[in-house]
Amino acid sequence: MDTVEMKERLSQAAVSCPELSALLPQLLDSLSRLQALEREFAAELQKEKLASMAALAYGASHEINNPLANIAARAQSLLTAERDPQRRRSLATINSQAFRAHEMIADLMLFAKPPAPRKTAVDLAALADSVVAELAEAAAAQGTALTRAAENAAPVAANADEVQIGVALRALCQNALEAVRTGGWVRVTAASEGGMPRLQVADNGPGLTDEAKRHLFDPFYSGRAAGRGRGLGLPAAWRLARENGGEVRYVPVAGGPTRFVLSVPAAAVAAGAQRKSA
Repeated sequence: MDTVEMKERLSQAAVSCPELSALLPQLLDSLSRLQALEREFAAELQKEKLASMAALAYGASHEINNPLANIAARAQSLLTAERDPQRRRSLATINSQAFRAHEMIADLMLFAKPPAPRKTAVDLAALADSVVAELAEAAAAQGTALTRAAENAAPVAANADEVQIGVALRALCQNALEAVRTGGWVRVTAASEGGMPRLQVADNGPGLTDEAKRHLFDPFYSGRAAGRGRGLGLPAAWRLARENGGEVRYVPVAGGPTRFVLSVPAAAVAAGAQRKSA
């Protein structure tokens, strides 16, 4: 039984029971506080879990990177002297796979310990335009309409590291493109809501299973069964947003598109203008 249903039942019971009616406000207040504690506990548990994963990823990355570098270097050395076509192909495959593994380790390192953000005033609307233009070719190749919401063309001033937020937004867009796969659409929106600048990435892909929702930002969970991104895109976006004082969250819409929202603090100039106008 969820909290809403419990409140409804208490209210119904209070109608026929005067004693319960007198206690109803206190019971409802206790129930609301319990619900708030449950949300706080879940958020804190998620934060601690991801922090532990980050520590594990950082240690493992250091250990794995060294042998990968030796494998790649050895394959390249043998490749320069090899003349047999089949062996050259095999060595080239070893080298490329070593670099692929290295890229995965780099993603882990980014999640585990991203560089300190260099925050400046950033126009999220211009950043969204740049990322959409960068991914336009990949979207066109799979027949997906990747667009930036035209109704939100005004500048959206934020205080963040432009490169890191660009990486985070790109990861969200790539996650959406992988979800749609062929056809369909992905839409990017830049706006300010309640004084908080935000970027939204929505798509009409297959959506998320309940299992995938529970592991959205876990770096060691694959959402392939749900048709979502296959790499560390969502965890990396989550991590970079947090490093910049913001967050990435999944916004469920019953029967609607899949939506992820990346929010960051407003730029100092925008905040000052708001205080002045107030």
